[in-house]
Amino acid sequence: MKIVKSRKQKVARLLIALLCYSSVTFAQSAFDAANSAYAEGRYEEAAEGYEALLAEQPDEVLYYNLGNARFKQGELAQAILNYERALRLRPGYKDAQYNLAFAQSRIIDNITEKDFFLSTWVRTVRNSLKENTWIILSIVLFVLGLAGLLVFLLSRTSWLRKTAFHTAWVALLFSLITGLNAVSLHNRDTNRAEAIITQGVVNAKSAPDRSGTDLFTLHEGTKVTIHETLGEWANVRVGGNEGWLPTRTLERI
Repeated sequence: MKIVKSRKQKVARLLIALLCYSSVTFAQSAFDAANSAYAEGRYEEAAEGYEALLAEQPDEVLYYNLGNARFKQGELAQAILNYERALRLRPGYKDAQYNLAFAQSRIIDNITEKDFFLSTWVRTVRNSLKENTWIILSIVLFVLGLAGLLVFLLSRTSWLRKTAFHTAWVALLFSLITGLNAVSLHNRDTNRAEAIITQGVVNAKSAPDRSGTDLFTLHEGTKVTIHETLGEWANVRVGGNEGWLPTRTLERI
């Protein structure tokens, strides 16, 4: 019985390994095919290939390549949307940052939020790393802080106690800050409040109804922040302005 079970386990492991290998090989060949289509100027085919792969697994390179394909097709809104999604997965992705800035320079409503400089700085620092990285940093700093407290309590050497005490409170403070960054990123990615206007021209209304007063006009590619949704309407904020847009005119990042 044990021998049969062992053979079954080996066969099962072999099948799993073969399936994994086949999956990786297929994904790589599909990726290469999409890249070849892009290089040959068949941008729609390339975009479809990247989208098929993204349906299986989100990936910053795929989003970046899809953004490039959409940009080549003149679809600025979709290009910006996918560059933003690439940066959500890899905040320090330089190529995506450059292409996003270039694409944004081509849209009509190139609106920049006028935030307090400290808020902008805090958000930039938060977005510089992934959520998991902030969590790991927070844990490491917390352990370091606890170790510092332990040394402070047990040591009888004056200079070592002082060093341990200052190390402990600094480590615990930064553990709290990095933990808050992780929570903030988690909330951002869970709520997905940021969106891109995907329709050519749309008028923001004073109320979630077609009969509402037109407040301001937005064009495709503009980035907005969604405050709330009500049925088929979304209350958005952009450049200090606030109004209601049909949800079909925008796509969350």
